[in-house]
Amino acid sequence: MTRSKLPFVALVAAFALAGCETMGTTNTAAPADTTAAAPAPAEPAAPANPTVGGAAMLSTRTIVDNASAAPNLTTLVAAVKAAGLVPTLSGPGPFTVFAPTNDAFGRLAPGTVENLLKPENKASLVKVLTYHVVPGTLTGADLQAKMQAGGGKATLTTVEGAPLTIMMEGQAIVLTDVNGNKSYVETPDVRQSNGVVHVVNGVMVPKLG
Repeated sequence: MTRSKLPFVALVAAFALAGCETMGTTNTAAPADTTAAAPAPAEPAAPANPTVGGAAMLSTRTIVDNASAAPNLTTLVAAVKAAGLVPTLSGPGPFTVFAPTNDAFGRLAPGTVENLLKPENKASLVKVLTYHVVPGTLTGADLQAKMQAGGGKATLTTVEGAPLTIMMEGQAIVLTDVNGNKSYVETPDVRQSNGVVHVVNGVMVPKLG
């Protein structure tokens, strides 16, 4: 009877050994990597636009749209319309505009603005306005870099064709026209969808003769 049980015992042992070998190989695969990917760093938020004349300036609007919303730029907007420059300054650009305030126009000799707005003086008006426009986008930092590269002074070529000189006086950026008149930047870096505007306190005049 003992002999008859031996094959059976051997068979059970063989199955047990096979089971152990199988169990020993079921967990040999490397565990799945469940570590979450690190999130991409967030882009820095763009600085908020300054207000102009107390009005909000939206970087998604054009130069003309933003200027039209500013209560202290009404004379400039009227001049841009009279000169037929609305389509240009509403276009893709980009442009850098030095925008004179109403007070800046008021500092001109009496009757100057009224004469420039007359239809017969449109060519002169266009020259004056385009003398305040530089192709491309030049932020305050860009202007600073140009002045540093020029030893404290730089020259900008305007759309009108005549140059503007820029330099620092204390913390203020000063523009000097070809006649020696100075204009100071009051509100820099007003971002637009088609460029940038720097509000200035003086009107710059090219040679009109």
